[in-house]
Amino acid sequence: MIAIVGSGFIGRGWAARFASAGAKVRLWDSNPAAPGAALRWLDETLPAMEKLGLIEDAAGARARATACATLEEALAGVDYVQENAPEDLALKRDLHRRIDAADCASAVVGSSTSTFPGSRIFGGLRGAARYLVAHPANPPHLLPVVELVPTPDTAPEALARCRSLMQEAGQVPVLLKKEIEGFVMNRLQAGVICEAISLVADGVIEPDDLDAVIRHSLGLRWSFMGPFETMDLNAPSGFLDYATRYGGPLRGLGRDLKVAADWPSEALARIEAERRARVPATGLPARGSWRDRRLMALAAHKKQMNDKEGE
Repeated sequence: MIAIVGSGFIGRGWAARFASAGAKVRLWDSNPAAPGAALRWLDETLPAMEKLGLIEDAAGARARATACATLEEALAGVDYVQENAPEDLALKRDLHRRIDAADCASAVVGSSTSTFPGSRIFGGLRGAARYLVAHPANPPHLLPVVELVPTPDTAPEALARCRSLMQEAGQVPVLLKKEIEGFVMNRLQAGVICEAISLVADGVIEPDDLDAVIRHSLGLRWSFMGPFETMDLNAPSGFLDYATRYGGPLRGLGRDLKVAADWPSEALARIEAERRARVPATGLPARGSWRDRRLMALAAHKKQMNDKEGE
């Protein structure tokens, strides 16, 4: 039994992932309307995933997900808790104090926090040994990586249980060996985003063309291999050959990157205007559904290719 604490974008994605893997899932949110909205979203999303071969038995998965009126009801007797509250440290600390006091003393607890080291959230809790960060990509039911970040208090047994659970659910858990602000995924993303905004601010490129660079080059390649494998395959003798050939120029670019520069309001306004010209604010929910359908199709293609290749 799994409790999903916070039923917004991230929470509903976790519900889809765990329920489709066979787990019973209880959803709760401080906003009473959120769990019901998440269940209605599951009504549409799970069949779409089944149609593409990403999951089996969408109806069975949907039947395993239920909404709870109180946090205590959602937590009672569960084996695992995935917290997905807004990125507010005080709010998260208060919520985890309530979880720590609830009837789930044997449950491992993971937080979907995007930025806070777990020790800042869980510090001082009676059951701190069973807490860790389990930071997903968004949406977690379609982007399977999850960063597992133990605190100095996290028990090895809790980490092992969480890792096993994630693997059973079809996720790809990666272990961070120490706490760091923003973890790995967001730090890599921050580098790209900050440089992208600087390139627009400096008049180097228009926002649409910047998006095209990622969409039609790096994004395609990174959808099935990471930067180190990319380097390994882009020189005749592998990674060290690439590092020798191109290390000097790349290090020079690294020194020139403006990833720590401010985000000028003028550049942000230009990007916002271009995005709203493409997709009006009222069209964002539909565009989000478009994104998810594209990710489903990509995930289905990767699954098909991996099954054929035996990976």
